[in-house]
Amino acid sequence: MSVVVENTHGWLLDACLLIDQDYVRCFRLHDELKSEFVARFKRQYFRILKSYGGGDNKISNHNVHAVKQDVLQRQERPPKRLFQKRKRSELNQGEIDFKAFHEKIRCVILEGTKSLVESATLLGYLHGGSVGVKDPQSCNQCNLASLCDMAKELPLVDDEDQERCVQSLNASDGTSHLDLFSRVTENPAEHAIVTMLMGEEYVIPPCTAFLLSDFSRMEPLLQYGHKFDVIVVDPPWENKSVKRSRRYTCLPSSQLKRLPIPRLASPDSLVVTWVTADGEFVFPLDSPHKKPYEVLILGRYRGHSLISPSERCAGAGTPTVQDQRLIVSIPSALHSHKPSLAEVLKPYMKVDGKCLELFARSLQAGWTSWGNEVLRFQHSSYFTLTPAGQPRSPPSASCHPTFNDDVTVVISTAPRGR
Repeated sequence: MSVVVENTHGWLLDACLLIDQDYVRCFRLHDELKSEFVARFKRQYFRILKSYGGGDNKISNHNVHAVKQDVLQRQERPPKRLFQKRKRSELNQGEIDFKAFHEKIRCVILEGTKSLVESATLLGYLHGGSVGVKDPQSCNQCNLASLCDMAKELPLVDDEDQERCVQSLNASDGTSHLDLFSRVTENPAEHAIVTMLMGEEYVIPPCTAFLLSDFSRMEPLLQYGHKFDVIVVDPPWENKSVKRSRRYTCLPSSQLKRLPIPRLASPDSLVVTWVTADGEFVFPLDSPHKKPYEVLILGRYRGHSLISPSERCAGAGTPTVQDQRLIVSIPSALHSHKPSLAEVLKPYMKVDGKCLELFARSLQAGWTSWGNEVLRFQHSSYFTLTPAGQPRSPPSASCHPTFNDDVTVVISTAPRGR
């Protein structure tokens, strides 16, 4: 089960199983020979041998009181510095607001994580150990963001020619020639496929669609002709850590405000936005520099309806999203590789609702995805491909992952209408 534990505090997810469930049937065509595989995301990326901060905190072995005491002790220790940093006289308004928010939810995180982790441990899901691969690295693949920059020189499809904005993956016809930058590409098949795109091999989940482009080339997605019931947005927020690492290009808030959500969202659609806190789940929880969680803001897009939110919810049966619930999972060693929200969001959307992810770095079965690195984690080198019928790794590799110190924690905020 990809959702290992669900209780009043939230969910504990198996991030690997969330990925693998889309690739139970996978086909590759080579020299007119069709081969069936089972694709599994490599477990090494979820086997963390040491905590992010190098400490020895064990959430599963502490009660909430002990964890709070540990935080206080760490704060009292004098920091070791090689130089004296310039002292800041006062916090800006954004820092003041975030500090107040953190104080409001810190106990929710402590108590909720303890409950979810203890429940998962009782089920035999989490256990100690050190099985894994040291410092797994990202695979070498083409720089998708750079390709998107070069693709800006290509002409866009005419606005009136909507049919040309969509193309299907058909392994029998070959796929390396496809234009991924100015057309939405679909895999309409009920199974995943292994295919060559831009000279590289990728694993594409079933019933999925994607557009590889940057912010200035979204028009094919808008011409796609779909309105979405769930829109997940994972923006490349500006922050100092990303600027220093140069892992990806950030977008200023002024540009993010120009996202064409009204043209993509159906009435009463659920819009979910990741708000980065720049850190993995490690203590101290009250670090002034990095926070061990990220925040999800959920809202209902109301469009231009004159019906009030309360009347809409009461009349149409729109599910209410609970405030301050946690999503906990073993973190990925790959930067910005977040767990899928598909299972968590199902209760809050209608059956067969259409789902879209903006600024995506991977694909999901049944979803449409857009971003300038939308195929990043679909590269075949991230997967283990086993011919159908051959024995696979024992289930314990995914059902009982190693648990050291780190978990990824996401906390949701109350939905808002717009």
